[in-house]
Amino acid sequence: MRVSSHQTGLRFVKGHGTQNDFVVLADPAAELSLDAEMVAALCDRQRGIGADGLLRVARTGALVERGVLDALPDGVAADDWFMDYRNGDGSIAEMCGNGVRVFAHFVRATGLTDTDTFTVGSRAGARPVTIHSFDDVHAEVTVEMGVARLDGTSVVRIGDDIYPGVKVDVGNPHLACVVADLTADGLAAVDFTAGVVIEADDFPNRANVELLTPPVEDVDGRLYARMRVFERGVGETRSCGTGLVAATRAALDARGQDTGELRIGIPGGEVTVTIRTDGSTLRGPSMLVADGVLRPGWDR
Repeated sequence: MRVSSHQTGLRFVKGHGTQNDFVVLADPAAELSLDAEMVAALCDRQRGIGADGLLRVARTGALVERGVLDALPDGVAADDWFMDYRNGDGSIAEMCGNGVRVFAHFVRATGLTDTDTFTVGSRAGARPVTIHSFDDVHAEVTVEMGVARLDGTSVVRIGDDIYPGVKVDVGNPHLACVVADLTADGLAAVDFTAGVVIEADDFPNRANVELLTPPVEDVDGRLYARMRVFERGVGETRSCGTGLVAATRAALDARGQDTGELRIGIPGGEVTVTIRTDGSTLRGPSMLVADGVLRPGWDR
């Protein structure tokens, strides 16, 4: 079975995490065949529903049986709910931190699980989550994001400007650029439409790019910074969960710290990231905005 005009009554939910938005499809037995062209059409804001990406909710074992996954990822059990994440252009991605929050919110709010702590499967491995609060629309969720690994340096060209940054692996590749003397107004003025070019030799599978103001202490003594992100396969989004973790790792490293906490403002809201020696967490909101049904022939 595939998502197509021949599929009658396919239900979807629209949700977002700090305005990084997703189409959510419940498919426990992994019966849907999600080809890249159809996913891209669903995520297109003129042709389809419109979203930065698509989240399929399926049992991990069912995805293995159907051949979507070659094997169970590290730490993921066959009966765990798996976030089969697709970028807005239809390509497959390893992880999405904002997506995990929305995914976990959906699983809890729809009764697919009855516990506030559980494991979400992803191509980057197991991602334990904690639901702090939820209802049918709003939730507050913490996701264990794993270790954010520094992997050398590189640069990105945005228009005529070159920004140095550090390569960070959060299960997917990032170039996080903490830009000295960059103000919030200066960050807002950066023109991603002028072109974003990274070093192909450094990132053979492409990468997300984060621009970050240097962290400063707020009135409560907590570190705070602002960030914008350009995601591979999507373009600029209003938030990126793995990008927030990568940016925090880079920001702390710039301060000579291996661990710590950073509150980050992005165009879509605010989250808190904690970096530990053995991993990291991302805490922030999720919202399930609407649900609906695809009509036959929508993709023609």
